[in-house]
Amino acid sequence: MDISTSATNSSHLEISQFILMGLPGIHEWQHWLSVPFALLYFLTVGANILIMITVQHEPSLHEPMYHFLGVLAVVDLGLATTIMPKILAIFWLDAKAISLPECFAQIYAIHCFISMESGIFVCMAADRYVAICHPLRYPSIITEDFVVKATGFMVLRSALLTIPVPVLAAQRHYCSRNEIEHCLCSNLAVVSLACDDITVNKFYQLVLAWTLVGSDMALVFSSYALILCSVLRLESAEAMSKALSTCTSHLILILFFYSNIIVLSVTHLAGKKFPLIPVLLNVLNNVIPPVLNPMVYALRMQELRLGFQRLLILGQDKFTK
Repeated sequence: MDISTSATNSSHLEISQFILMGLPGIHEWQHWLSVPFALLYFLTVGANILIMITVQHEPSLHEPMYHFLGVLAVVDLGLATTIMPKILAIFWLDAKAISLPECFAQIYAIHCFISMESGIFVCMAADRYVAICHPLRYPSIITEDFVVKATGFMVLRSALLTIPVPVLAAQRHYCSRNEIEHCLCSNLAVVSLACDDITVNKFYQLVLAWTLVGSDMALVFSSYALILCSVLRLESAEAMSKALSTCTSHLILILFFYSNIIVLSVTHLAGKKFPLIPVLLNVLNNVIPPVLNPMVYALRMQELRLGFQRLLILGQDKFTK
C-alpha cells in the first residue's frame, strides 16, 4: 500500500495514489481478458470514427437523425477512451497505480459521458416522435437550429450537473486504505475508502441518477409509448411496418442502455457477497454500448449502410489513383 509520508494537521497520513486491483477474485488470470477487451476497444474506435466520417461526408445523411447519431458516436468514443486504455494497462503492464487527480478526472468523465449518452437518446426519441406522430410538422420543428440547441443543452447539462461528483469525492479524507477492487475509478468504490462520512456523496449520486437518468428514461419511454399508440392507429400494414422499422434500432439500444443501468444498480446491493458481479457489470456497462451502438445502426439503417459503401468506394478510388 502506497501512502505518502506527509502528515496533516490532524496527524493522519495522506494517500498519494490509488491502486486499481482489477476484477475481484480473478486477479491471477484477468490478463487473459485483455485480448477481448482490446478487440472491443479497437472495434469501438474504428466503428465510431467511421460513422462520424460517413455522416460528415455523405450529403444524404445530413438530416437531424444522423446528426444525433454522429454526436452519439463522439460520446461513445469519449467514454471508451476514458476507461479502456487504463484497463488494458492494468491487464498488460500491471500498471495499477493512479493518482488522485487522475482518478477524480476519470470519475467526472465517466459520469459526464454516460449522462450525455442518456441525453442524446432523449433527443433521438423526440426526433422519432415528431417524425412519426407529427410528420407534416417535422421539417418546421426538427430543424438544424433545434439539433444544435438540443445537443448543446444536453452537453451543458451533463457537464455542469456531474461536477459535484468528483468535487465531493476529492473533499473526502483518504488516510488508510488505497486499494480499489475495480478496473476503473467508480465513484462509490473510491469514496468507500474515505475515513470520514460519505453520506453526502451517496445522496448526490442518488439524486443525480434520479434527476438525470431517471427523468431521461421517463421521457424516452413516454415518447415511444406515444409512437406505438400512433402506429397502431395506422390502417395500412405497410405504413405501420415502415414506421416501426425507423425506430427499432433506437429502441433496441435504449432498452439495452437503461436496463443495463437498472441491473447494475440492483446487483450493487449484492456486491459484498459477490464482488465480481457489480464490478464486471460496471465495466461492461461502459464498454459494450460504445461498440454496440454503431453495429446496431449499421445493421438496421439502410441509408447508413449505403453511406458506408459509398465512402469505402471513394476511398478505394483515391487509393488506386
